[in-house]
Amino acid sequence: MKRKRLRDVLADKLTPEELRKVYNSYDVIGDIAVIRLRDELAEKAKIIANAIMETQSRVKTVLRQVSPVSDVYRVRKLEWVLGERKTETEYKEFGCVFKVDLANMYFSPRLSNERIRIARKVGEGEVVINMFAGVGTYSIIIAKHSKPKKVYSIDINPEAVKYMKENIAINKVQELVIPILGDAREVIERGLKRSADRILMPLPERALDYLDCAVEALKPEGGWIHYYSFEHGKKRDEVIGKSKEKVSEKLRNLKVCFEFDEGRIVRETGPNWHQVALDIKVKKKR
Repeated sequence: MKRKRLRDVLADKLTPEELRKVYNSYDVIGDIAVIRLRDELAEKAKIIANAIMETQSRVKTVLRQVSPVSDVYRVRKLEWVLGERKTETEYKEFGCVFKVDLANMYFSPRLSNERIRIARKVGEGEVVINMFAGVGTYSIIIAKHSKPKKVYSIDINPEAVKYMKENIAINKVQELVIPILGDAREVIERGLKRSADRILMPLPERALDYLDCAVEALKPEGGWIHYYSFEHGKKRDEVIGKSKEKVSEKLRNLKVCFEFDEGRIVRETGPNWHQVALDIKVKKKR
């Protein structure tokens, strides 16, 4: 069932001026809703949270995001608004179950279509490296919906890896998904060079810096890199073009033969800001 827009739910609870300041979208992860509020609406947080809980029967807790996602562990500050006092929940996606603690690791339900899109591209017997795996969503969905040989699932956040290990067990993919704690560059340099058919880079903030490492992780004959970035612009072609230009310059400097198979906008992340996905076919090093 389609979720009602938040402003519609609050129409009889806030003034017209207050409604104009409400963000229409919010995330529901398991039984927790995460909202963002402008500072001038902070005192209305409980009213807004109660309206969400009245219209979303599965929501048991409402949290307010009070800081952006930051630092190397990709966490954001959340404050309790209403309902059960907790940050841990269980989320389901495409037949998989994920436990997550929203206070200690990054998680977004808005990437669900992108995760299954990538899973359906993975060929039988492929070796996949997920360089920024979080609690294992991409890795586990790949293991459940395709037939990889192995998925090496790396993250630098110890709490995320702890939950990843639990999620691997919950979804019974222990034989396919290998959880690894550490920085992706160091992990690959230690033992995963020239080993993968496909690389996932679902960390837009750092993907360009790690692109050389992704190339090194591919088998000598090449393979696929799924690259993500944040780009600013108003038009689709402009936004995707910016991402392609940055990647092209980096790969040319690495003396890599490559081509772009697909470029797409995954989602809007702010006014004229977009998350871009590029599917890159790396043929071989020159």
